[in-house]
Amino acid sequence: MFKILFHKAAQKDFKQIDPSSREFIRHSLQEFAKNFCTEYERQLLQKGKIKKLKGYAKPLYRLRLRSYRVIYKKEEERLVILVLSVTTREGAYR
Repeated sequence: MFKILFHKAAQKDFKQIDPSSREFIRHSLQEFAKNFCTEYERQLLQKGKIKKLKGYAKPLYRLRLRSYRVIYKKEEERLVILVLSVTTREGAYR
């Protein structure tokens, strides 16, 4: 199981979301980390639920959760999913 860490900016984003959506995102991230493996990642990529973002030096990924987007990176040697941003679709890629 991967550990989930929030970047300082992502913590601020997360606090600004309404409580019900925040709980949904928290639960979804826990399930994501619990089930994460190469096969699970491949399935989510095929469904379009996650996507590798282009144009960044280090690989970044987008996880789609309803109208929210979670931008994250994997640090496999420490089994960590570092959440960089949690925001609506409109603000995710700015």
